[in-house]
Amino acid sequence: MQTEEKTQIKVEKKLKLTFASGATTVTGANYILETMPEEGSLEEKVFVMVDCGLVQGDADPRENAKPFPYDPAKIDYLLITHAHIDHIGRIPKFVKDGFKGKIFSTIETRELAPIMFEDAANLMLHEAEKTGNPPLYLTIDIEHAMRLWKDISYHQPFKLSGGFEVVAKDAGHILGSTMYEITYNGTKIVFTGDLGNSPSPILPNTEKITDANYLIMESVYGDRNHESTAQRRDKLEDVIEDSVRAGGALVIPSFSLEKTQNLLFEIHTLMDEGRVPSIPVFLDSPLATKVTDVYMKETKNFNIAALERIGKGEELFSFPGLTVIGSAEESKGLLKEPNPKIILAGSGMSTGGRVMHHEVNYLPDPKSTILLTGYQSFGTLGRQIANRSKTVNIFGNKIPVNARIESIDGYSSHKDSDHLLEFVSYTRDTLKKVFPVMGEPKSSMFLGQKIEDNLGVKTYHPEDGESVILSC
Repeated sequence: MQTEEKTQIKVEKKLKLTFASGATTVTGANYILETMPEEGSLEEKVFVMVDCGLVQGDADPRENAKPFPYDPAKIDYLLITHAHIDHIGRIPKFVKDGFKGKIFSTIETRELAPIMFEDAANLMLHEAEKTGNPPLYLTIDIEHAMRLWKDISYHQPFKLSGGFEVVAKDAGHILGSTMYEITYNGTKIVFTGDLGNSPSPILPNTEKITDANYLIMESVYGDRNHESTAQRRDKLEDVIEDSVRAGGALVIPSFSLEKTQNLLFEIHTLMDEGRVPSIPVFLDSPLATKVTDVYMKETKNFNIAALERIGKGEELFSFPGLTVIGSAEESKGLLKEPNPKIILAGSGMSTGGRVMHHEVNYLPDPKSTILLTGYQSFGTLGRQIANRSKTVNIFGNKIPVNARIESIDGYSSHKDSDHLLEFVSYTRDTLKKVFPVMGEPKSSMFLGQKIEDNLGVKTYHPEDGESVILSC
């Protein structure tokens, strides 16, 4: 007796993908997937959002205060890739404006988020006192947002209504950073968030994606490459040694989350191995200190080399000669500390924080050095310093730039152009389209053309506010 085989026919469905912001800039990540039920269907639309970040750099400061271009109350789920403020910075406002759904992230991101929110809220409050405009959100809004938070783990699938299945993978960018594989009707859409500059001193390598159909990927360094791991450490060694010989201060504007921890680890290693003199190091960032505490607590997802050092009883972010600065008075007192010395202070783009006070003191000094170790957005003081402007304006004063200006791109926590291409290559055979976002237009366009020329994969460059239809 023969049995008749039944062939399953996939019924094509569609999703709407909206690039609310973060399509043509390096900040303000905010994307929405929306189901599209057939006309006459009783099925309700489901809205899944990925990230809700602050717009930074030279954008209009009022941009973040504008109403969202969608109704927050209609969004069902919010997936968070990582805790950098350009990916989470508007979440309390999002909740204040009506969102009542669920927020998902790794445990590490959930622990880092309120630290980042509180820091941003304090800066906004100071700005509000100057301008008279209300702050974007208050502590109560942060508390409301955190009540909606749900922890997820890497590689553990979870389902959302509307037919979505989600898997989180390690992006290797910062502690707890995530790529989201979102499967809908058999089609896999991947949001990379920010991709790590592997190998990292502390974190595992970015995981490979091999079966994506649509890829929404960052492109910060889409048009340039970093130094290698060995080159970046050699260059840091050279900068420290040159600074010691010159007898000045080495000031490092550093992002509090990830960059500071990597630099502490690297400086510790160089001093421990005797590659650089053991001079005083000052960590002058209350935010970085709080973040480092989370790193010291959540070590389970560190790379093997870092875990081995911890297993031997080593403290990765603490070493002889390191002083953690607390109060503002202690920070001001660093000017009296004899040179040579190293000062790590926020913010990484010199847009605020204690580093600006140190730059006032040390930018005019030809014996001192400013070391830039991360991306500097258009319109920031950091970009002006990177461009070696002869003078810069800080706190309304014209400050001459006589200090040596050095930069090491290799300590960026973002993949460079060649490694972004390599990341895409692992899934080239399954891709329908790649959307390069979170980069300046020149960088995104360069990466898109590189992907098409080298891999034969179609790319599309969306504008902020644009929507596209994905066939699933």
